Amino acid sequence: MYLQHRQLRKNVLRVLLISLLMGFFVPLSAFAGEADLKTPPLSSTQNSILYIGMLICLLGMLFGVFQFLKIKKIAAHKSMLDVADTIYQTCRTYLVQQGKFLGLLLVFIGVCIAFYFGFLQDKGAGGVFLILFFTVMGILGSYSVAWYGIRMNTMANSRMAFSSLERKPLKLLSIPLDSGMSIGVILICVELLMMLIILRFVPHELAGAAFIGFAIGESLGASALRIAGGIFTKIADIGSDLMKIVFKIKEDDPRNPGVIADCTGDNAGDSIGPTADGFETYGVTGVALITFIVLAVTGKLQSDMIIWIFTMRILMIVTSIASFYINKLFSKIRFADSINIDFEKPLSSLIWITSFLSIIATFFASFLMIGPGTVTNESSGGLWLVLSVIISCGTLGAALIPEITKIFTSPKSVHVKETVTASREGGPSLNILSGIVAGNFSAFWKGMVFIVLMFGAYIASRMGLADIMSYPSVFAFGLVAFGFLGMGPVTIAVDSYGPVTDNAQSIYELSLIEAIPDIDSEIEKNFGFKPDFEKAKYYLEANDGAGNTFKATAKPVLIGTAVVGATTMIFSLILVIKDTLGVKPEEILNLLNPFTILGFLCGGAVIYWFTGASIQAVSTGAYRAVEYIKKNIQLDEDASSKAAVEQSKEVVKICTQYAQKGMVNIFVAVFSFSLAFAFLSAPKSGNESVALFVSYLVSIAVFGLYQAIFMANAGGCWDNAKKVVEVDLQQKGTPLHDATVVGDTVGDPFKDTSSVALNPIIKFTTLFGLLAMEIAISDTFKDIAPYAGIVLMACALYFVWRSFYKMRVNKEN
Repeated sequence: MYLQHRQLRKNVLRVLLISLLMGFFVPLSAFAGEADLKTPPLSSTQNSILYIGMLICLLGMLFGVFQFLKIKKIAAHKSMLDVADTIYQTCRTYLVQQGKFLGLLLVFIGVCIAFYFGFLQDKGAGGVFLILFFTVMGILGSYSVAWYGIRMNTMANSRMAFSSLERKPLKLLSIPLDSGMSIGVILICVELLMMLIILRFVPHELAGAAFIGFAIGESLGASALRIAGGIFTKIADIGSDLMKIVFKIKEDDPRNPGVIADCTGDNAGDSIGPTADGFETYGVTGVALITFIVLAVTGKLQSDMIIWIFTMRILMIVTSIASFYINKLFSKIRFADSINIDFEKPLSSLIWITSFLSIIATFFASFLMIGPGTVTNESSGGLWLVLSVIISCGTLGAALIPEITKIFTSPKSVHVKETVTASREGGPSLNILSGIVAGNFSAFWKGMVFIVLMFGAYIASRMGLADIMSYPSVFAFGLVAFGFLGMGPVTIAVDSYGPVTDNAQSIYELSLIEAIPDIDSEIEKNFGFKPDFEKAKYYLEANDGAGNTFKATAKPVLIGTAVVGATTMIFSLILVIKDTLGVKPEEILNLLNPFTILGFLCGGAVIYWFTGASIQAVSTGAYRAVEYIKKNIQLDEDASSKAAVEQSKEVVKICTQYAQKGMVNIFVAVFSFSLAFAFLSAPKSGNESVALFVSYLVSIAVFGLYQAIFMANAGGCWDNAKKVVEVDLQQKGTPLHDATVVGDTVGDPFKDTSSVALNPIIKFTTLFGLLAMEIAISDTFKDIAPYAGIVLMACALYFVWRSFYKMRVNKEN
């Protein structure tokens, strides 16, 4: 392990050194644009709104703490608490290791920022420190919410596992949903509070740079945690699942060393990654809109629009918490005395209630702030209605997309049933083909939903927005992305529901609670109820199916936000190109320009490489995990039935090792590609070449959108096809079950590695691309930029090569 970590550090430092050397070639006048944005002055009334927002954020954080303490008070048997603590400790070890890697990135970014803003921009020591501080806050924000997510989930999972014995299914709904709301509300409140602080207290001339620094920090943290978490979790999951076929052992058999690693992976991939990703998504989308407003809107309307944006974000906290309690009341009325419930129904109703309340709040608040009778309305009548309609398109989409997702991933859906039916006679082959069909159809229908929503926003943008800003349709697309996030805490909550239900099922088996002598009387005496073990297992498996479905519903919302939000960032870059080069964008950014076509092809190529590289890391790591487990699993009659902790830790080490190796290759290649394509687009002998990088960014977004949706929903279909065989058909251990397990292992890296990591990758590429392109088009650097681009392209291609040839299965080692 020491040699591996040593080699890892050498690889990282080698690339950082190259990047630093490139930085010193940048001339003093190279940087302009986004980093120099000055936020408009705010009135006393507008400042008061920001203070109210800060107060609401603090109250929201108290709500999250209240939910945490509420979960903590729920009683559980010691056998389950011990297993949950073991899972938490392994998660803790993994996250500490990831923190060390983020520390390396932080040192590098700190040096770059100090050189960039201090030497090149001459902002002074105080300004550099302030910008660096918010960059650090961005990284720490992603990292800290990831910590909170695993602590909350690993506490809720044991409580849920034990509560399943009570025959109270409503309680099994409440525990993971309460923990998810705690994570979602705290995540949104922490992120929004930081941005409110920047807007209110950072000097106007530094606020733009502080926002960009904060967004870069968020993006770095989320990208690293999302990529590594996705690789880790699927190595462990595949290693654990394949043992069911090889040795014909039951689900979550404690003797399988891969089970604890799988539980750790559930949190690394489905808790740590999504929380960091969600934190970054809300921040970067907000920064994109602020950037566009400052660049495209003139006069006093700048401040009005920015305050309106932040007000909408503040309201999302209020409407989400209110919807949570309304839905809880409805669920009690509907299911209080039920022995069996459909766990998907209350989750669906929560999403629709939140969407409905958010839309009402949007129109009401907009009417009060910029509607009839306000100063804003005098200069731009009807603005409140136009903006409300546009943002509501996104809010409606955040409710529609989960419904479309369920058509392809729910255990009750036609596509999942088709996959099960095909598996009966065709085995793993037809299982995999049916899942691919579901993924492709889902990409088509969700694409149609995005098109309708964005076209509706475009129509609304033509009703007066052109009078106050440039490119109003682009701003409208950004608002649609913002609307997707209008029910942010609830989106995160239903996404966090899944890892709790998944872990609860594993904890039940790992605790061996049924084998404890006199456990029935002990539970009845100490906890006041008579346990029902068979019903408990049914509840846990059924709820896990709902968790799988709603993990799938959150993914397209986040990836859709990344893509539509990236559109706004890209057009912010186009405005900078327009101002710097003095050209009309439509003259060079068109399909008659060959550089535009080349950029589209480059973006698609990178997306498909990324997909292959991330799955290759999972494949090789899973090979090592399976190899180790098969050699060390103890299934003899005299072997202990308890989990082998030391062997489980070894599997966790294998997962961590390959997660970090895969992450370094991918991260460095993506970073280098962003700089390389930007520098190769420099207008050395004509302005036409700048179209290469702009179309590259558009291509990354579009290809990434459809690739992510396809992979996420194909994986979700395979996952719940297995769940149908296990729960509804009760056919574990049969050839049909084996076929669905194989399909599930194929779907694991599809849905939880490649697809989900495309979200931060798209935003990371766009965000870094903004600054890189500004360097490339500057007068003093554009002549040498192509040569720098060639060097960086060589670096990127080297790591593309490494991502397969240095990640291959090597039997000799």
